Amino acid sequence: MSSTAVLSEATDSPDRASDVRTEPVSLTRVLRAEWIKFTTLRSSWLVLGSAVAGMVLIALIVAYNTRHLSPDLQPDDLVPSSSMQGYYLGQLLIGALGVLFVSGEYSTGMIRSTFAAVPRRLPVLWAKLMLYATVTLLVMVPTALVAFLLAQAVTGHYRTGYSLGDPGVLRVVVGTGIYLTLVGLLGAAIAWIVRSTPGALVAYFATVLVLPVIFGNVLGTWGKNIARFMPSEAGGSFVSSVHQPELLTPWPGLAVMVAWVVVAVAVAAFLLNRRDA
Repeated sequence: MSSTAVLSEATDSPDRASDVRTEPVSLTRVLRAEWIKFTTLRSSWLVLGSAVAGMVLIALIVAYNTRHLSPDLQPDDLVPSSSMQGYYLGQLLIGALGVLFVSGEYSTGMIRSTFAAVPRRLPVLWAKLMLYATVTLLVMVPTALVAFLLAQAVTGHYRTGYSLGDPGVLRVVVGTGIYLTLVGLLGAAIAWIVRSTPGALVAYFATVLVLPVIFGNVLGTWGKNIARFMPSEAGGSFVSSVHQPELLTPWPGLAVMVAWVVVAVAVAAFLLNRRDA
């Protein structure tokens, strides 16, 4: 039986036609659809699991390598944020996953079906961002807490460590999960703007990794003044226990990082309404 015959039979049958229900588009239904897309992709859990494992494993390695006080250790190795160094790997994986969550639909052409179901488009953007922010926040904040506590448990066998009640520690640990959530949203917003997986990944890595190094290390004093306002430098100041004179202080750093995400999302929303799928 041909597909045309099947379609004709289905549409001609009043019983089958009555089984088809149409419901108005709402943000809740769009969120449900995006949740299905996210959870049914094996790569989503693979990348997210790699970020979790990397954070915990690196925290344990750092704790073991710095368990004894010695002249070889740097000041950064002896502060609470030393346990959070896995966020360097985390920002690569979470940002890349944010890119893939959006750009994957453009690369497969599925975005046309999505916009056919949600013609106003913006609910799709809000739903993807809300879902991804919720997932990454609920995963990465507990991951940072577990990584810190395990690292301090290792350190505590050899010397005095830190607790979450020590000054600035909770900000560093919880802030690491918040920072990773923000870089994930930045990656997703860049993907909405670029609409290409390779292009969005290059743009994300350039913004987070390459440009801060070029501005901070190559272009002199004026470059350093710009570099500290780059997202990874500003956000990094929020999750560090050691204040570097060339960087922003923690809370202004977080404010700048949030501003980057807000501006990127605003540009993405503007372009989404202006361009074809």
